[in-house]
Amino acid sequence: MPFARLATATTPTCHIGLGLAAVGRPGYINLGREEDLGSDRSVAALRTRTHELLDAAYAQGVRYFDVARSYGRSEEFLADWLTAHPGIDDVVIGSKWGYTYTAGWSADAETHEVKDHSVQTYDRQRAETAGLLGDRLDLYQIHSVTPDSPALTDKELHARLAEAAATGLTVGFSTSGPAQADAIRAALAVTVDGEPLFRTVQSTYNALETSAGPALAEAHDAGLTVIVKEGMANGRLAAPHAPDVVRAVAEETGLGCDAVALAVVLRQPWAGVVLSGAATVAQLASNLHAAVVDLDADQLTRLATLAEEPRAYWERRGSLPWH
Repeated sequence: MPFARLATATTPTCHIGLGLAAVGRPGYINLGREEDLGSDRSVAALRTRTHELLDAAYAQGVRYFDVARSYGRSEEFLADWLTAHPGIDDVVIGSKWGYTYTAGWSADAETHEVKDHSVQTYDRQRAETAGLLGDRLDLYQIHSVTPDSPALTDKELHARLAEAAATGLTVGFSTSGPAQADAIRAALAVTVDGEPLFRTVQSTYNALETSAGPALAEAHDAGLTVIVKEGMANGRLAAPHAPDVVRAVAEETGLGCDAVALAVVLRQPWAGVVLSGAATVAQLASNLHAAVVDLDADQLTRLATLAEEPRAYWERRGSLPWH
């Protein structure tokens, strides 16, 4: 497992990863994006921004970087950075397949990405990812599995993924939607030749959306590495949008709302890597403070009152505009 590399890391931030969804393309659903990125969303500008974030993250102990085929040019930007730093060999690189980016580098596109979990899409996107990341790719995940996803039952796809795993590539999946727990449990049951297929799971979990927690604990107990995405609920838990409870706890700790939100996730015993989706170096620095936030029992009790009904949470997420 490539994540064994993190076991020997001693920095407090080694279990915080950097996801490039917010900077690999000009449009995304995070709140506050206009202020974060400004008006220049050119390929050159976002490539430079991505490299600055990767430099800062690595310097501060981050060792997992997360991209996807649908995150615009995120794989390309990351590949360029890795090529420019050939001596860096202690990072773990994960990407995802299953969505095709269709926005044509526009923040105003009618359709930004198209989902397809077929074998044909896997074959095409696996070749595309290999062309950019080559043998630097450690983890390949099915993007956004839901309980009705054909990826859970397609035996031909499972055989393809098992073949990739036999060459040393770790195979995982991510989840989304109000039935994440059902998707996780269904994926845990997928086997090839009697052996579990998936070695990692990446799911949404935050103070507002906690429904996947028990299933993620089961995945951890089954030996999977758990990666948590959207720990700040696409900006809903970060200033200036954070609920009053988060603001109050942040003031008590002397750190940012974002650090408090990520600290809630980091303290879960099953959380292997928690992703920062920072779009600026300053945001990243603030996010990384999560590693030293010490939340007491009273603060955790107050923060627990924020949990929403899953369907309501995902309906709200689905209504967020692309900026």
